[in-house]
Amino acid sequence: MKKIFTAALLLVTMVFAGCGGGNEPAKSDSGSKEMKKIVIGLDDEYAPMGFKDEKNEIVGFDVDLAKEAAKRLGTDVEFKAIDWNSKEAELKSGRIDIIWNGLDITPERQQNMLFSDPYMDNRQIVFVKKGNDQGIKSEADLAGKTVGTQAGSTAEAYMDGNEALKDSFKEFKTYGDYVSAFMDLENGRIDALVCDEIVGRYAMSKQDGKFDALDVTVGPVSQFGIAFRKDDTELRDKVQKVFDEMVKDGAAKKISEQWFQADLLKKK
Repeated sequence: MKKIFTAALLLVTMVFAGCGGGNEPAKSDSGSKEMKKIVIGLDDEYAPMGFKDEKNEIVGFDVDLAKEAAKRLGTDVEFKAIDWNSKEAELKSGRIDIIWNGLDITPERQQNMLFSDPYMDNRQIVFVKKGNDQGIKSEADLAGKTVGTQAGSTAEAYMDGNEALKDSFKEFKTYGDYVSAFMDLENGRIDALVCDEIVGRYAMSKQDGKFDALDVTVGPVSQFGIAFRKDDTELRDKVQKVFDEMVKDGAAKKISEQWFQADLLKKK
């Protein structure tokens, strides 16, 4: 009997030890007072928000924001490349704790994920050759101009759905990538380039003052947010608090200016 009791006790001890020995990322549930690590999921090919550099290291604007937030929370941070089409499943399963990667807040996503306050507008704006704004103050002023954008982009979809605007152009050109589009803009083959502001400003920052970004919004504006598990209000509130502090004390502005040469963050 004593041997049976000892064996049973050993079995129970092993079971309880096994329950506490998993390798899942640390979660910020109501019983957790300290976070040892936050795992952030991202598309690692989305420059400049999060991407792999020439050293194969994950870098980017959102990456730098997340690192600063984790530092203020006193926790380690891990960036994990995920299948973007499965992002909600990755979050729900607990394999990641946060999605911080230029994620648009939409009603559909809000049904399955908990979002921070919007931290950045995602809009399409107009880029022109340096010093040549051609009097463009609104999208209507694109009339009579040769206008370009990337094929398959939000801007192209908007143009295709707005026949009156598109028909007002002298010519409408699409490109396989923005590198080619900016090259044609530099060489005068197009008068204006309509481009995602974030991608465009990053590309412009690499071109040594060859272009101007006009404060002209084309089409609707979406907003970026940080996504969490639907029930993880504790982690969301902690990250929101330190992020608000980063905006208030200028740390977030500094990061934005390093990547975009402008402060693109929303103010409260």
